[in-house]
Amino acid sequence: MIDFFPLEHYYDVYIHFCLFLVVANLLHAYSVSLNDEKNIKFLRTSGYVLLILITLYLGLRPISGRFFGDMGTYSRYFMGYANGLPVTTEKDALFHFYMKTLSYVVGKHTFFLITAALYIFPHYIISKKHFKPYWFYAFLMFVVSLSFYTYGTNGIRNGVATALFLWGLCYPKKKIIMGVLFLIAVLCHKSLLLPVMAYVLTLVYNKPKTYLIGWLSAIPISLVLGSVFITIFTSLGFGDDRLAGYLSGEYTETEIKTGFRWDFLFYSAFPVFAGWYYIFKKNFQDKFYSQLFNTYLICNGFWILVIRANFSNRFAYLSWFLMAIIIIYPPLKQLMFKNQQIMIAKIVVTYFLFTYLMYFVYYN
Repeated sequence: MIDFFPLEHYYDVYIHFCLFLVVANLLHAYSVSLNDEKNIKFLRTSGYVLLILITLYLGLRPISGRFFGDMGTYSRYFMGYANGLPVTTEKDALFHFYMKTLSYVVGKHTFFLITAALYIFPHYIISKKHFKPYWFYAFLMFVVSLSFYTYGTNGIRNGVATALFLWGLCYPKKKIIMGVLFLIAVLCHKSLLLPVMAYVLTLVYNKPKTYLIGWLSAIPISLVLGSVFITIFTSLGFGDDRLAGYLSGEYTETEIKTGFRWDFLFYSAFPVFAGWYYIFKKNFQDKFYSQLFNTYLICNGFWILVIRANFSNRFAYLSWFLMAIIIIYPPLKQLMFKNQQIMIAKIVVTYFLFTYLMYFVYYN
């Protein structure tokens, strides 16, 4: 267990480590070209070291509900199962059976280490699957994302579910494997119905321009009729009472701020602008990328409609977890810029700046 950092500074250590990574990556980009063998070796070594360090740092954190939110709740569940209590919940029961099964063979600290690995490893898999020797850049983008730390330490079950969804995206041509992983994700956290349904819709209709218009339209509609949509989706339940609870405030949580989140909308626009630029300005043609982009637009557009909801941060995460790969995908697939490795490093730095800014605004 990593207990030599004060818990109140655990995130401080993480965010400044990320700052070191993005600055070091930027400086390194000026020394070698993208395809240089030295760069490939550097990316491979750095990637595996980062994978191990992040897994250990998040997985071996001390158990604390005060500093890590839901971790305290899952610790109590796990100890109850270890002491012989049965699984009685019918909501997202798969994750509880996962806890119950592990409680037979490991202690609670090992459980959180395994769960952290289950959360982090799919980010490595999708990066390695789609970007081959350049996977480090994509994995780094995931790690420095605004919500990555939070859903690895607090919203644990939601984080694992979205990670399984990302794992499913590794198999766009193997629909059975993809479908199984999507199903497991939904059974872990039913809110994943939204990105799953959005992705399925892109299999039927995959025109970015249409979805982009829909996303833009959601902003004025939400400003005028936002409360109406919250009421409608709450009454419908939107497939699961948790989603309705998020909207109505039945599930309570300390929110940083309520109301129309212009700051988060600004943040959400990063991948929208990136996708527009790559597809329409750079003429980047990739069916799978269009599906990713359109899935994001659907999920984020839904969040915009209910942006005033009490649990809007968790709605936002149902699109935000795709943000990193949408922004970095085209430059890792196609030569687009002069000195592309420098541009990639600058993209990582720019993306991280919002995370770092939010750290100063809300944590200091």
